Amino acid sequence: MRCNRLQFQGRKFRTEHKYYLHLHDYVSLHHRVSSMLRMDQHSVNGDGYCIRSLYFDGQQDNALHDKNNGVFIREKYRIRTYNGSDSVIFVERKSKFGEFVCKESARISREEYDSILHGDYRCLIGKESLLLKEFYSALEHRGFRPTAIVDYWRAAYVYEFGNVRITFDKKLSAGTNTFDLFDPNLVLEEAIPVPQTILEVKFDSFLPDHIRKLVRPDNQIRSSISKYVICREVNLKHYKE
Repeated sequence: MRCNRLQFQGRKFRTEHKYYLHLHDYVSLHHRVSSMLRMDQHSVNGDGYCIRSLYFDGQQDNALHDKNNGVFIREKYRIRTYNGSDSVIFVERKSKFGEFVCKESARISREEYDSILHGDYRCLIGKESLLLKEFYSALEHRGFRPTAIVDYWRAAYVYEFGNVRITFDKKLSAGTNTFDLFDPNLVLEEAIPVPQTILEVKFDSFLPDHIRKLVRPDNQIRSSISKYVICREVNLKHYKE
């Protein structure tokens, strides 16, 4: 297939490339990108924003093993918040088809979040959103349950043509003592032992040449990075201990 965007099961997929950046590479690249592209609307005081997500997985840890085994088609569910606020809460499903990615989202209330966290999924019954209907099915009939909290700081930059999104994710941390995103006693443990930033370059059908030259992704080694897997492994280590 020639183009970088495709339709599969009614979903629109886009390309996503990921790279690890060491500190000196991050400082240089971030300076170039921030001087040419605009920051996205979620940023706080021009410094980015905090993303905190609660991931769900099946009883057999399907999402974890599918990623580690390189399964071509896979998906995972999460509940996502921004900057520690409960004013905007999303249920999201991220689907992978090879190197193509689709992210779907639907908004829920804090009350619905609390019900889901406590194992009461009736609030999802009758929802018009197909995503929420399928999330309900995953919880109620497929045994999905909370498995990891993933927390990091993101600086994101956008470019209209090609629907390009360049993100720098720092301070990736795993929640180790609770599955409640809003627990004031949440303990976070940094999940990457050395100070590295995760660069993500996302686009639809093409990446404009000047953007490609700006980020120079060909100079970096692409990595198959899963924040969920990294943080889940932190949790598994604590469980074994």
